[in-house]
Amino acid sequence: MDPAALGTRLASSVIVPALKKLLVQEGPGAGLTDKPVRLSGPVSFRGEKRVLDAADAERIARALVTAAARTPGEAPFPADEAEPLTLALAATLSALGDLTMDDVQAARLDQYALARSLRRAAPTSHGLSADAGHFLDAAVDEACRQVLQFFTQRSAFVPRTLIEQRRDQAELLARTDELIARTPPADAADTAFEERYARHIADRHRHLTIYGIDLREAPERWPLDVAYLSLEATAAPPAGAFDAETEAPAAPAHIRAEDAFSSGHDRVLLRGEAGSGKTTLIQWLATRAATDGGRIPFVLPLRTLAAGPLPAPDAFLTAVSCPLSAPAGWAERVLGAARALVLVDGLDEIPTADRHRVRDWLLALVEAHPGNRWLLTSRPTAVRPEWLADSGFREVLLPPMRSADVATFVHRWHTAADALPYEAALLDSLRTKRDLARLATNPLMCGLICALHRERRGYLPTGRKELYDAALTMLLHRRDRERGMAVPELSEEAQIDLLQHLAYALVLSGRTEMSREHAIGALERRLPAVASAAAHGDAATVLRILLLRSGLLREPAAGTVDFTHRTFQDYLAARYAVEEGHALPFVQRLADDPQGEDAIRMAVAHARPGERAQLLRELLGHGHPRLTLLALACLEHATALDPAVRAEVEHRAGALIPPRSTQDAKTLAEAGPLVLELLPHPDGLDEEEAHGVAVTASLLGGLEPAGALGVLRRLRDHPSLKVRRQLAGTWSRFPTEEYASEVLDHLKPHGLLVTCETDEQRAALSGMRPWHRLEFRGPHALRDVVGAVPAPDSVELVYFQDNPLAGDLSALTAFPALSGLWVAGCPAAHGLGALAGLPLTDLTYGHSDFTGLAALDSLRRLSLNGDLTVDSLTEALPTGAPLDFLFLGGDATRHTGLRGLGAWPTLTTLSLGPLTTAPASQDWRHVAELPALTGLYLNAAFFSDYPESVEALPELPGVELLRLAALHGGEDLAALPSRFPAVREVVLQTAPGSTFPPERCARLFPYARITVDQR
Repeated sequence: MDPAALGTRLASSVIVPALKKLLVQEGPGAGLTDKPVRLSGPVSFRGEKRVLDAADAERIARALVTAAARTPGEAPFPADEAEPLTLALAATLSALGDLTMDDVQAARLDQYALARSLRRAAPTSHGLSADAGHFLDAAVDEACRQVLQFFTQRSAFVPRTLIEQRRDQAELLARTDELIARTPPADAADTAFEERYARHIADRHRHLTIYGIDLREAPERWPLDVAYLSLEATAAPPAGAFDAETEAPAAPAHIRAEDAFSSGHDRVLLRGEAGSGKTTLIQWLATRAATDGGRIPFVLPLRTLAAGPLPAPDAFLTAVSCPLSAPAGWAERVLGAARALVLVDGLDEIPTADRHRVRDWLLALVEAHPGNRWLLTSRPTAVRPEWLADSGFREVLLPPMRSADVATFVHRWHTAADALPYEAALLDSLRTKRDLARLATNPLMCGLICALHRERRGYLPTGRKELYDAALTMLLHRRDRERGMAVPELSEEAQIDLLQHLAYALVLSGRTEMSREHAIGALERRLPAVASAAAHGDAATVLRILLLRSGLLREPAAGTVDFTHRTFQDYLAARYAVEEGHALPFVQRLADDPQGEDAIRMAVAHARPGERAQLLRELLGHGHPRLTLLALACLEHATALDPAVRAEVEHRAGALIPPRSTQDAKTLAEAGPLVLELLPHPDGLDEEEAHGVAVTASLLGGLEPAGALGVLRRLRDHPSLKVRRQLAGTWSRFPTEEYASEVLDHLKPHGLLVTCETDEQRAALSGMRPWHRLEFRGPHALRDVVGAVPAPDSVELVYFQDNPLAGDLSALTAFPALSGLWVAGCPAAHGLGALAGLPLTDLTYGHSDFTGLAALDSLRRLSLNGDLTVDSLTEALPTGAPLDFLFLGGDATRHTGLRGLGAWPTLTTLSLGPLTTAPASQDWRHVAELPALTGLYLNAAFFSDYPESVEALPELPGVELLRLAALHGGEDLAALPSRFPAVREVVLQTAPGSTFPPERCARLFPYARITVDQR
């Protein structure tokens, strides 16, 4: 959303009613004592609160966010960001704690100054989208305006303000006189020109040009408000700064790039790799300054200025060919009044010899005109660290884009290019193609990938080598030429030759970086063969040129050299191996190293047809599933290949993909993340194959979450309950919010149980559509559980496992439709009687406090594990309940045995788990008297621990289903056929990892259906 439109979402009709709950008038007086004037909390039935705490701030924030989201029209932020946005706004509003009159007057009743104070004190909000970030800023500004209005209405305001004004009057008059003396008042000509100049800057920089993309259907220029992406930047702490609490060196601060001037900094050196968005940020800052009217922007690209004398202020406009003529002395007056924003772009784009000249020029301007804002951009290696630190410049670094930034960029690109049908396919490719994702780390490369994907009508994976070729051409030559720079100092061919020599050395050594000395040594050995490069100087000089201009090589730390993308390292190394005739030894050396997979694939891509066949046979010859799958992945690069070799690769890999069972999926996952891009689309797969694909991707979620998520997204609409259960049960392997919005929120919830293991997962529930069945593992307070559920009346089943915080179960009466409750490993659980008013039909309870259980007359299924501590089942269980299923395990029969079982004539299924006390013959008589019993479940522990109890079993002619659980394979079942003459089905459930030969059971029960449930 356009930030300018946010005001309509924060109108007084929205924010004032919410803030009036926070702002309560207090007593009169001038307020001259040290006692703070606090923002009173909401009025409650217990009286007024006098301190604003975190809960109050969160309630206010939630009211503001909810009100804004519900107003008509386009939503001001994504719906799935409502909760993190609420928490960020609450943290900002409560950042200063008690707000005193001095705080307000220190801000000189300036809502923006007060807002800046709040933001400085508040923790940084990570992960918010650009739209959510703009809304957060606007909400804080509007809240501060209302707070200041509240103070002006207090009776203490007028006398206190008069006193403050008297104290400041002399100082104010003196400063005004000084300002008038220094800055003659602007005449009408200045004012008129500044309006024209602002329109010119906004028009000139409102579009973003994509350099280096020569594709037919790629947009050449984007509207800046569509193209601009708010990126996170890292601001270095001041030299020698320490953390006040830990006394350790201060950590870098994480800020939004456009907030580089925050916290009182007015001098910034912005570093970023090629294509990281430095120039785009300058355009954004310039247009925002021109439209806001706060400062006068001067955009000074050094590649334009360095050809001649560096300009004085009055020559700023003519030096950049501005078509407007400023009044004489106008620029000097702007700088003298500290109203300028000077944006100097591209220190790395001028010769090394000129950089100290630029430094002297810039510092002279800064010292002559204090109070203005200055920003200089450069690639990281162009100048040494802290090059301007002693002159008060703050260093800010643009790091690689995060996955969320990439997704936002891709969406905006396709919106601007009117290419939305291609967006989803590209996002899936970026998630599943690891080498492709490694390229998409900055706006420049993201734009190239988007354009290539669209031109090829969504079939980017088949042209991956073409992608690298285009990227290399763009980074090594065309981008500098199209930006109007001088001819590159090294030709594209020379740069590629030298870079691939360095890449080959790195890959063979199994490393991704080398020392600067080793890089110089490698270049010294290669330079004699590259005459055009040798003409530019020695190896050290050539290395410096490659670091500054190639866009592929960088110096991440002093004395260390590596490639900006591992993908380019592998691509260039493989190209060198093929050109030098070393392709087969290259592949043989890397075959056993999973880190060498990409280099092998690139070797196949570069190889000639005969060489490709040889390389693929080498991979198949190892007989390892991972290398077989690697050979299959290489086929996308093998345009020309012996058909017999292609058929052999596809046949060998066809036995592995798709996986046809859970065990096949586990075996396939052992091949590593490479598998993800080979897994087929679910269309055309049967239920078992689709489930196998889901299991494989789930197992790889920890190694490659983005790629695995891309596979699981394709399965979220699958009709199979088995597949959907796999998707619902693998949440913990993936980023919480992303998996919730990308997968869980799209699943049909019928028959599914969603599991929350962490506080983050529980909090994510509030932003999801309602789930009917919920499981909470680990410590979760019941009040937090109830508060996290967006629609309490939709909850039908809740399962608590291993939860020491699950205490009084009466809190669950907030779920009026609750029909199922499972409680296991919750020693503090109590209060079953309070649930008597719920439609509870299914209860699993594993503890000793059974108080109130007898009141649950609606139960139909009951599972108990704890000691009932009574003499008969009828003394603890609800005798009025129409039970049809009863499970007793652990200590459940320690004191009761099976006495009283006949009180439930409706019982059709009895399940006896591993018991600490075996049923005796008199207990079995109670079982035999059950008139409706047709199913009996017995745990395998009966056969190993209580064979005498099995011998005591009477004949049970009504039992038609016999289920034997946790079998290890050696159990003797010979005593059972005579006890169950009417059995029609026997289910053999194995212990995890065990097997039980079904034929052994088939001989004992020749007329029954035998089913094996393999665990």
